[in-house]
Amino acid sequence: MAVTLKDVAERAGVSRSAVSRTYTEGASVSEKTRAKVEKAANALGYSPNALASSLTTGRTKLIGLVSNNFHNPIFLEVFDLFTKGLQARGLRPLLVNLTDEVDPENSIRMLRAYSVDGVIVASSTLPATFAEGFKEAGVPVVHSFGRQSPSPKVNVLGIDNIEAGRMAAQTLIDRGYKRVAFLGGPASATSTQDRFAGFAEVIAASGLEMTVSYASNYSFDAGRTEMQHLLQSTPAEAYFCGDDVLSIGALSAIQDAGLHVPEDIGIIGLNDMEMAGWANINLTTIRNPVRQIISSSIELIEASLKDDSRYPEARLFACTIVERGTLRPLPT
Repeated sequence: MAVTLKDVAERAGVSRSAVSRTYTEGASVSEKTRAKVEKAANALGYSPNALASSLTTGRTKLIGLVSNNFHNPIFLEVFDLFTKGLQARGLRPLLVNLTDEVDPENSIRMLRAYSVDGVIVASSTLPATFAEGFKEAGVPVVHSFGRQSPSPKVNVLGIDNIEAGRMAAQTLIDRGYKRVAFLGGPASATSTQDRFAGFAEVIAASGLEMTVSYASNYSFDAGRTEMQHLLQSTPAEAYFCGDDVLSIGALSAIQDAGLHVPEDIGIIGLNDMEMAGWANINLTTIRNPVRQIISSSIELIEASLKDDSRYPEARLFACTIVERGTLRPLPT
């Protein structure tokens, strides 16, 4: 049978309330009593009941981890880092799939039913209204990989997607490409819009020829399908794909058509997901500092749980080019 709080109290020679206070954050208990309780608990193999503790403290330590990008392999990496980071701080992630969800009220009702203490929206494609809806409902919230704003309504962390688009454009110009293209994710996604805006700005200033197309979503199949369509006419010399998984889908279509990368067509992606570095992919890309964004997101949600009157912050993280093998080398 499971060891109970009463068993620990009897072995330690203290009251049950003393055992309860020992395992209640912020509760008053003497060091002598704490030592007795912990010694008895270790001897009996006792673990405090988290659900029972939440009834006492009014805090569940549940953090809703909300996303809509479950088909994108990079989010396996994102969820792995988030869950490990939250658990290391004694918080419990509750994963919520909002794929195809358009009404933030539905997700707010669901997470309220679980009595989450806070929410992390981990998505570059969900609109800001999702994160703002949680704040309006009185739930501390952080929007990771969100769109930047000079006066954010909630904590927002991510990259400057406009600047990332500029970096991609300049990288293609520096390598001597004359006919370039943007292959984005869904046109409605703010990340797609911003990456295209930066890319188009630099290409327009250079006077180069540019074409634009959009995949149905950020997925391998969508990138592959869109590139197959583009190859039916005269393709560009090089493509900036809206993220790595689109790039990998595009690479597959190019190779199936009997063409070679980078000899016939160049590709640059964005994110630097683990697969991008695999030898058979070897994708030149723009690194999104995912680890730093996630670590900072957890720091901010913790701070918001302790002080819900904090002003929201916007934190931008710098990107870097990762040189691999899908673009022609710089001219000598």
